[in-house]
Amino acid sequence: MEWRDEALILSARPLGENAKIVGVLTPREGRAAGLVRGARSKAMRALVQPGNRVQATWRARLDDQLGTLALEMIEARAGLIMETPWGAFGIAAMAALLEFLPERDPHPRLYAAANALIAAFALPAAAGEAGVRFELILLDEFGFGLDLTRCAATGASDDLAYVSPRTGRAVGRGPGAPYADRLLRLPDFLKRDVPVDAGSLADGYRLTGHFLATHVAGLANKPLPPARERFVRAVLRALARHADGPPIPA
Repeated sequence: MEWRDEALILSARPLGENAKIVGVLTPREGRAAGLVRGARSKAMRALVQPGNRVQATWRARLDDQLGTLALEMIEARAGLIMETPWGAFGIAAMAALLEFLPERDPHPRLYAAANALIAAFALPAAAGEAGVRFELILLDEFGFGLDLTRCAATGASDDLAYVSPRTGRAVGRGPGAPYADRLLRLPDFLKRDVPVDAGSLADGYRLTGHFLATHVAGLANKPLPPARERFVRAVLRALARHADGPPIPA
């Protein structure tokens, strides 16, 4: 068995003296893993860093075996990721969330969102927004996409302000006002093209976090990965450094 596809490196853990088991995400093959021989050598060490975009060739005698991976660099991004705390936490959070997906299940939209998230790690605002959008697509791929286009009560598409924590549907400001303390806030940047700030990102991560905890991690009887909270906190701290920021979501 053999396949070849573009891939994002998600993880690399040592095996023996010279090899590593490398986890990757690809558009056509989904999440996969393989043995990379010589990965702990000086020449290969930089190649197998999480965040790098590579050309991957996977080979095995049988489809259900671990297999081996041969990797060629397309774009080295590990250095950029490790320059910031939110980058290091972000790649770990993304990899951990992707672990909820079954292996070898293709998700091209999710691959594109993951690629966009890694590319956005240079700036905290861009990284924060890309992270929320990645999590929304992850929810959609799990079959629980949120409907943020029109009010669940009236059908109107204007002045949407909340999201029902039960149904994942948007609610208008007027209909939702009496129940505001029981609804999740819908951040402006998910409704129209406006810059993000610490407050809107905090609302975005509360929104996605609620549904990820309930419909993804909860179904696997696991908590959300701690790296996700560290990523969110690092992004919000960076944005709020020179201003009074909102409470950081749990």
